[in-house]
Amino acid sequence: MTYQIITDSTSDLSDAYVAAHDVAMLGLTVTLEDTTYQTVGPERLTSDVLLAKMAMGAKPVTSQINVGQFSELFKSVVKAGNDVLYLGFSSGLSGTYQSAEMAKQLVLDELPSAHITTIDTLAAASGEGYLVKEAVKLRDDGATLEEVVTALQDLIPRLRSWVMADDLYHLARGGRISKPAATVGTLVNIKPIIDVDPAGQLRQVGKIRGKKKALKTLVTNTLTDFDPAYPHIMIGYSGDPDVAEEVKADLLASDLITEVTLTPLGPTIATHTGTGTIAIFSIGKTQRL
Repeated sequence: MTYQIITDSTSDLSDAYVAAHDVAMLGLTVTLEDTTYQTVGPERLTSDVLLAKMAMGAKPVTSQINVGQFSELFKSVVKAGNDVLYLGFSSGLSGTYQSAEMAKQLVLDELPSAHITTIDTLAAASGEGYLVKEAVKLRDDGATLEEVVTALQDLIPRLRSWVMADDLYHLARGGRISKPAATVGTLVNIKPIIDVDPAGQLRQVGKIRGKKKALKTLVTNTLTDFDPAYPHIMIGYSGDPDVAEEVKADLLASDLITEVTLTPLGPTIATHTGTGTIAIFSIGKTQRL
């Protein structure tokens, strides 16, 4: 029996990638100016459109994937004779994973012989995408579902996510930092350094004055405890590809790194970060603390 890898749009994988690698993807939605947009498919909302509207004062709101959407997809995969492997958006950032768990139980109640594995990646954006890509590589190399799950259980705690947000307003709007801190930080050019903790939640771990210095800190943090067995790094960015290219060059200057992939942050994540965010995703030698 084969297995179907499923993820969600917060993994920031392109439609072309998921189509070419037989990955099913469900999309969160973004409500913008009283219109609700999909984040997958040909009519999806793009980050460029979203960021342009946010620059003019729009305040988008995101919505998670619901239980019914998961149930429908899970059942279709099972009825086609396949097992399900779902890699989901961090439960520390969204209720999407809980919806998948509820859907799993509903499907199992109806189809008790089904095999549905749900994995909380405790990650977002290209960090989540990194894990999906690793699962795809293993599957394509002939790994069993159990072998893929074992590999992911090793990688998930070692995934590093180092983030610099340039626009503090949207972090404050989403409750990630206080509004007074955002105001003061903007005035004195403070850039928060953010990571993802072991529970899959964002946390502020530093404050650096000046964007260039903050970006250097992200690179330094990434190279610290870096696992050379995974020399591929992914960078997510919102609205500033030139800065992302500069960070890529700095990373490739290290002998440890052989490949860096740049990916725009999707609209779900960009809603909460605004323009100018840079996020670096890599695998460390040890589990994150």
